[in-house]
Amino acid sequence: MQISQVVINASPLITLFKSHQAHLLPALFPDIIIPTTVWTEVIRAGSADIAAQQLPTMPWATPTPIDLAPEVLAWGIDPGESAVLSFALRHPTYRAVLDDAAARRCARTLGIRVLGTCGVLVLAKQRGIITSVTPGISALQSAGLYLSESLIQQIKLQAGEDP
Repeated sequence: MQISQVVINASPLITLFKSHQAHLLPALFPDIIIPTTVWTEVIRAGSADIAAQQLPTMPWATPTPIDLAPEVLAWGIDPGESAVLSFALRHPTYRAVLDDAAARRCARTLGIRVLGTCGVLVLAKQRGIITSVTPGISALQSAGLYLSESLIQQIKLQAGEDP
C-alpha cells in the first residue's frame, strides 16, 4: 500500500525544516494534516527558528483542529503526539509521522500505522525523489536528531544502501 496521507508531529516537521528537507513532504504526500496543537508548538519557537519561519509560508501546511481520542489520552503523552495519534486512530488511511518512543508504543498498541522522520527519507529514495538517504541522515543529525548507529544501518538497509 502506497502512503499518500499523513498526519505529522512537531519534531519531524522541525527536524525536516532545520535539515532543509521539508520539501520532501509535499513531494511524497498529497495530503498532509498538521494538528493545530502541533502547528502552535512549531511556531512558538519564534522568528529566529527556521521551522517557525517557514511553516506558515508553505502552501501545503494548514493547522487542523483535532478532537483528542480518550484511548490516546489515557497514555498521558505529549499534546501534539496525542493529536496526531487521535487523528490517525479515527482515520486509518493516514500514517502518523512521529519519532517519540512512548507515542510509537501507544500507536502500536492501538493499531495505528507509524512512519518516522527517517522513514520519510527511505520513501523518498524508494520513489526516486532522492538518490541516497546518507546525506539526508547526516543533515537530520546536524539538525539535532539523535540516531543510533544501529538505526542508521537499518535505515540504509531499508533504502537499499550499504550500511
